[in-house]
Amino acid sequence: MTREERKVIFASSLGTVFEWYDFYLYGSLAVIIGAKFFSQFDPATRNIFALLAFAAGFLVRPFGALVFGRLGDLVGRKYTFLVTIVIMGASTFIVGVLPTSDQIGISAAIILIILRLLQGLALGGEYGGAATYVAEHAPHGRRGFYTSWIQTTATLGLFLSLLVILFTRTAVGEEAFADWGWRVPFLLSVVLLGISVWIRLQLEESPAFVRMKAEGTQSKAPLSEAFGQWRNAKVALIALLGLTAGQGVVWYTGQFYALFFLQSILKVDGYTANLLIAWSLVLGTGGFIFFGWLSDKIGRKPIILAGCAIAALTYFPLFQMMTREANPALYQAQQTIPVTILADPKDCNFQFNPTGTVTFTSSCDIAKQVLAGLSVPYRMEAAAPGTVAAVQVGGASVQSFDATRAGAEAAAARTAFNRDVTAALTAAGYPPAANPSVVKMAHPFDVFRAQTGTIVGILFILVIYVTMVYGPIAAALVELFPTRIRYSAMSLPYHIGNGWFGGLLPATAFALIAATGDIYFGLWYPIIFATMTLVIGLIFVPETKDRDIFAQDAAEPAPASTIGARA
Repeated sequence: MTREERKVIFASSLGTVFEWYDFYLYGSLAVIIGAKFFSQFDPATRNIFALLAFAAGFLVRPFGALVFGRLGDLVGRKYTFLVTIVIMGASTFIVGVLPTSDQIGISAAIILIILRLLQGLALGGEYGGAATYVAEHAPHGRRGFYTSWIQTTATLGLFLSLLVILFTRTAVGEEAFADWGWRVPFLLSVVLLGISVWIRLQLEESPAFVRMKAEGTQSKAPLSEAFGQWRNAKVALIALLGLTAGQGVVWYTGQFYALFFLQSILKVDGYTANLLIAWSLVLGTGGFIFFGWLSDKIGRKPIILAGCAIAALTYFPLFQMMTREANPALYQAQQTIPVTILADPKDCNFQFNPTGTVTFTSSCDIAKQVLAGLSVPYRMEAAAPGTVAAVQVGGASVQSFDATRAGAEAAAARTAFNRDVTAALTAAGYPPAANPSVVKMAHPFDVFRAQTGTIVGILFILVIYVTMVYGPIAAALVELFPTRIRYSAMSLPYHIGNGWFGGLLPATAFALIAATGDIYFGLWYPIIFATMTLVIGLIFVPETKDRDIFAQDAAEPAPASTIGARA
């Protein structure tokens, strides 16, 4: 690797690490942000709104891919990802100074969502630019290894955000952190922004882009050529369904959903959960480089699809093991203490409520919602028509209520029902809210204890799955498309796969758990999409490791129909 090549990889990767740091700060602090900017709602609804605001940034990423992808194919790679990093950094800094909903009401939530949308648009243009830029500098036969350094940036950005959060929590204390300290990681981003912009200004334009421009083969309408012509659009569709959709859900399951599962489902405190994830990332991040290098030897396709297959087969046992280790008392209670909801089947609805706006009023739905919030699995038993639902725990029975009939007394009835169900569960053997068996770390080196070490081992396996599917993905996408439309064509399937299929995973999985009362039911989301990618990838995705992307450009001149057109 030459000095110039090392500079290209370092500069591209550092800027991308910073962008991911910005993006993930929000996800890591979703619970606190929910309390600060959605305080007018109850805690459960706050969590879902906070997750959906996080997901909003993912939803607009494909649009950012279109806007900045077109710019990158027309103007150049370097200047486009300078613009994206400035937008991302400015948006993150503003979150750090944004007044809360207690100060400016609903305007706080609206501004926060706008900032999240801007971050998503910027990130939609960032990844394709960095991956394309590095790949076009890489020698033939080493693109997997070179671009794998870009693949580490998402995990390193998450790791950096966790480190800054942990350091700030320790320095100011939990109470101060929840009050004002959460702003510090957002404010620090302005320093990282300045460094990243300065470094990227030192870079030259991609040699492939310069040569293409000099030869006059540049596309005049990259979006029309990439997605308006079936021969290219077909490749983009195959890349989405046969590569990035499965890669996206495996990635977010192994990092974000694992963190969410520890905190929200297993009731592990935020400090400990972040430390556990951080340790797994320290141990596993080298896998990106290894699998990128390996993909130069054996191919991109077998590694990515193997990661999807192994993940789909092992998610259930791994998350069950995590429950057993992180909250042993809860796991034991789930295995040995049966809980039943006795209800009229017509009174029970499927509780898919990703927006948090649906108010459940039937006695059966209220009972299901309470048990799901307590991470208690249950089975349903049919009762006579018109029967008010009841929760049966051991020998105890707690009757639910119909909120529509309770009228003004519904809030008091809900509080009493929650209290009585919790008391019945505790009397039967479920752990109380202050459960001493929940894993807890006082400092980072508590990881060497048996309980924490085992959990880090489980999380490490999940991270290895992430590195398998993600390490070779940039090289695979770059090699699928010619230079003149590469930025646009690879960015869209990548960001739909990761931004939509992956980014919606936490909110959707949480809603599925609330709907069924099964804390593992949300895992069906990544399992189904990973399996879909495995099947489609095996049948339709070509192996690209031996493609010469410069020869490919010469063999595929721009179609005459695009000359003079505009997209």
